[in-house]
Amino acid sequence: MTLTRASANPGAAGIAAPPATSQATRRAVLAATVLGSSLGFIDGAIVNVALPALQAAFNASAALVQWVINAYLLLLGALVLVGGAAADRYGRRRIFMAGIALFAAASLACALAPGAAWLVAARALQGFAAALMTPASLALVGACFPEQERARAFGVWAGAGALTTAFGPVLGGWLVDTVGWRAIFLVNLPLAALALAIAAWKVPESRDDAAQPIDALGALLAALGLGALTFGLTVAPERAWDTSTLAWVGGGVLLFGGFLAFEHRARAPMMPLAVFRSRAFSTLNAMTLLLYFALSGVVFLLPFELIRVEGYTATAAGAALLPLALVMGLLSSPAGRLARRMGERVQLASGPVVAAAGIAWLGMAGTGSYWTARLPGLFTLAIGMALTVGPLTAAVMSAVDARHAGLASGVNNAVARIAGLLAVAVLTIVVAGSSAGHADALAVTDRAAFHRGFRVAMIVAAVCAAAGGVLVAALLRTPPPGGTAIPRDRTM
Repeated sequence: MTLTRASANPGAAGIAAPPATSQATRRAVLAATVLGSSLGFIDGAIVNVALPALQAAFNASAALVQWVINAYLLLLGALVLVGGAAADRYGRRRIFMAGIALFAAASLACALAPGAAWLVAARALQGFAAALMTPASLALVGACFPEQERARAFGVWAGAGALTTAFGPVLGGWLVDTVGWRAIFLVNLPLAALALAIAAWKVPESRDDAAQPIDALGALLAALGLGALTFGLTVAPERAWDTSTLAWVGGGVLLFGGFLAFEHRARAPMMPLAVFRSRAFSTLNAMTLLLYFALSGVVFLLPFELIRVEGYTATAAGAALLPLALVMGLLSSPAGRLARRMGERVQLASGPVVAAAGIAWLGMAGTGSYWTARLPGLFTLAIGMALTVGPLTAAVMSAVDARHAGLASGVNNAVARIAGLLAVAVLTIVVAGSSAGHADALAVTDRAAFHRGFRVAMIVAAVCAAAGGVLVAALLRTPPPGGTAIPRDRTM
């Protein structure tokens, strides 16, 4: 299950006024983009609940199970900015439809996977496809709706994502229990077919004639650096931090450093480093990294705890996670209104601390009744996230010059994805180190040992979330006042 907000907001990035489109055309655009983007939301929400069944079916190691998640997040996080640039340059409808078609093909490959390695490769292809279709879907909405209607259209888009995120784990758990894990990938096919049909029939093409060239080398360096670092972290528990593990981790750090150096000098970088000159922008992204690291750790490890330790079925585990997404969805609008009264800084500092309290509850409450051991923690975590997510998006986009608001939101979304990638790897190491020395943390059959590791991982996650709130309180001294201008010669 992946809980995210929208990525780059094209409407805020200075999109030119769209050509005249009929109301019927705009409805078709919204329907196609909601269906297409829902593929990624549903897939992310379903897969975590199915991981225990996948591990049992393939008799897979912890490292391979992690890569079922990490392969998707790696390609999505590293390439989402490139996907948005490709949509602007080569045609938003074209890239959107290519992403959906590729996602459907990758989903079929996942369903037919004869082994875990095949599944990981197909999941990587899904991540690449999602990096194309998600920003392209938002760009299509921004290009086809007039400015006065964009906010409502983006709200419908985000609301559909929240609903699919909320009910995805329940659907996934039921499919795993009644049909089998392969069915969770087959549900993508009819959605993809319908989205493609609407897009081909009704959605007009649009592009940005002034779009910059694609930063292919930057994207490659980012993907290789993050991939090597994550691989080193995932195999560390099994290899006891041997020389090869350290080489992977060190190589990943060096490659990512090369990515930053290249972006600093590139004529058309996918991530202009000048945006980080804004103290507010840098602080907010650091908080995003810490908070989404914590959240991703919860939604990755909690299904294992519920199924392996507490004996839940996959359906029950999916239903157990339902309050998290529902409460976030219900409270997001009131939280936005509250931020306008209290100020963004107050909520951005307090929300992560409230979320941390919920995560700590999940770690320390034991294995009693769901209503006392799990629901209060999930409810508190959801309140903390709801307090944070809306104001965070607004603050990130106002922390830079208005010309770069869409880029700022896209970078922040990529940071959230990368945080999830790191959380799966790092917190599995924490579980392994706390599970009586078990190297393969997710294969631990000793329930008490796994539970000990889970509790420690939740405390680590809670500390990270709280640190994000403290960071905002210490460094974001005033609400972002409308932007630190980015020098023109250091950006696009």
